[in-house]
Amino acid sequence: MALPRPLLLELLLYASCFICGIITAASVTISQGSFDGKCMLYGLVHLNSSSIDVVSSSSPSLCYFVSAISVCVAIFCFSLTLYWTYMAFVDGEVKREKLWMNVTLGFSGVFLFFLLVTGCILKIGRDTLCDSVIREVKNITKCEEAQNKIWKSPINGSQFFSRLHSAETAVWVNFFLWLIIAVLILIQRNKGSEIRSEGEDPSATPSETEPFFNRPGRS
Repeated sequence: MALPRPLLLELLLYASCFICGIITAASVTISQGSFDGKCMLYGLVHLNSSSIDVVSSSSPSLCYFVSAISVCVAIFCFSLTLYWTYMAFVDGEVKREKLWMNVTLGFSGVFLFFLLVTGCILKIGRDTLCDSVIREVKNITKCEEAQNKIWKSPINGSQFFSRLHSAETAVWVNFFLWLIIAVLILIQRNKGSEIRSEGEDPSATPSETEPFFNRPGRS
């Protein structure tokens, strides 16, 4: 059975959100591993002779929080994609009740809030780290130039900026995709309520739906 176009578009958006969530979680996790388990969001560095060393870092739980939000969004999107694919091609019937649209809208609001928080954490945290890098390391004007510098072992800073930048970009793309999803669901829900409102109330009794002046007299 072919999926309705709005639902098909919605599934494509879910798939894109899934990919964005995986990119964010993977980028933050790999970046944390490159810094020997340290979360470098809001981190500070210092130039120690000829190598760059970490002065301070954030609690690892901050990076875990960013990764956890992205993974939760990815799992939810993957589950919805599997569910609607099963309903369309295996069960052969696609039904979207208003209740489940409201539930999905609720999840959309929660995800939008946490993605906004996560995006701000990545943006401000990366900027704080980059400001420290540019201030301490001489002869560089951009943060990404420090990727070619020598970092004190066991730290590997060769891709630190690229990974954090990829994570931040994926979060903001994820955020705007969920905005589109929320708008699509709202449009579909409103159209569904309009169609139901035009028909007769299924809970009404026959006497309630009959014209008042044309009712037969009762013996």
